[in-house]
Amino acid sequence: MTADTFRRLALAMNGAVEAAHMGHPDFRANGRIFATLHPGDERATVKLSPEEQRELILEDPEAFVPASGAWGRQGYTDVVLRAADVAVVRGALVLAWQSTLVKPRRRRSATDGGRAAPTRRRRS
Repeated sequence: MTADTFRRLALAMNGAVEAAHMGHPDFRANGRIFATLHPGDERATVKLSPEEQRELILEDPEAFVPASGAWGRQGYTDVVLRAADVAVVRGALVLAWQSTLVKPRRRRSATDGGRAAPTRRRRS
């Protein structure tokens, strides 16, 4: 697979657009990034759940590896493009794209009127 093929597959997702993030192309839907192309066009990253990541790595460990550090533990998965099968990557991109359709969790509760609760300091 080539970077151009990855780009074409990513942009085939409904509502997907190409933008840039940290100096390299990314692919977004619903305002959220679901995939990126790395500089040099040898690797890409797809945003998966940890379970989806495990399944893909078991299926094809030469093409799929966890991204480094905490990102990889969260499910972000690097795709080694030269080793990747187009149909499998298309499936991974569908999963990543679907994650953009899920509404993110609110960080504040509805009971506080959308305001963060004040912090209290203990007196010494």
